[in-house]
Amino acid sequence: MRHLKFLPIALVVILWSCSNESKIFPGFSVTKTNIHYQLVSLGEGEHKAEPSNYVTVQIAYRTPQDSLFFHGLRTFQLTEPQFAGSIDECFAMLAKGDSATFYISAFDFFTHTIETNLPRFLKPDDLLRVDMLMLDILSEKRYLQEKEIFLNWIEDFGDYEQVVLRQYVEEQNLDFESTQSGLHYIPITRGMGNKIQEGDTITVHYEGRFFNGKYFDSTRKRNEPFQFVYGQKWQVIPGLEEAIGMMYPGEKSLFILPSYIAFGQGGSSTGIVPAFTPVVFDVEIVEVKPKNQ
Repeated sequence: MRHLKFLPIALVVILWSCSNESKIFPGFSVTKTNIHYQLVSLGEGEHKAEPSNYVTVQIAYRTPQDSLFFHGLRTFQLTEPQFAGSIDECFAMLAKGDSATFYISAFDFFTHTIETNLPRFLKPDDLLRVDMLMLDILSEKRYLQEKEIFLNWIEDFGDYEQVVLRQYVEEQNLDFESTQSGLHYIPITRGMGNKIQEGDTITVHYEGRFFNGKYFDSTRKRNEPFQFVYGQKWQVIPGLEEAIGMMYPGEKSLFILPSYIAFGQGGSSTGIVPAFTPVVFDVEIVEVKPKNQ
């Protein structure tokens, strides 16, 4: 078993072995910042995540009643916790390969971390369940090196994907426009009002499908529109963030995402979308709540 060590976090120093036993959740421990946690499995990594590291995390959010409302794979740069008990402390408790369950303040997570309103299905004093699996931890230098290697490699693979993309666009017989990133789009129904801004709370319906027409995800089939804060990390894949940022309230548009702005070299966290697979998204902006509201 690897050695446990103190974490270099400005707000709080956490050690798996020195926290108190939780009085709320049997088998859990609790930190001085009131994060309840339980280590599920121990990986082979020697070093825990630190601020400035780039981490790849499989993460799931559940209500106190254990109802799943988000599951996804995210890569992002870890930052110093902005307040005691923040989710950033949870990430920093894990080394590569570790998995754990945490309970954190739902109110703090939504209002302070992602800066939005508390969802109606949660109460201000609820503890949000967060399940994490730390898949990778890279220093900033190493992350940038691997990104450069990947971008050079994708230039070769991209020739094949660009042929597939071009053929698909031509087969659709639609007047697509393209952005600098390679995103193809065509508005179906024009929207009205102000363009979406960073910090706005967005409610969308989307349907994702492969080039053969088979759907891999649909909020319409689930009858559950997706709500998130635009511009905040861990929310949507890069291509969708770019797409939604081009839209207006009430708009419906069709987007084609090359793999490098979709699910990339790892594919989707569910395994449904393979690596290096371009995809199609139908997106409708159902509602936009400006940040200043």
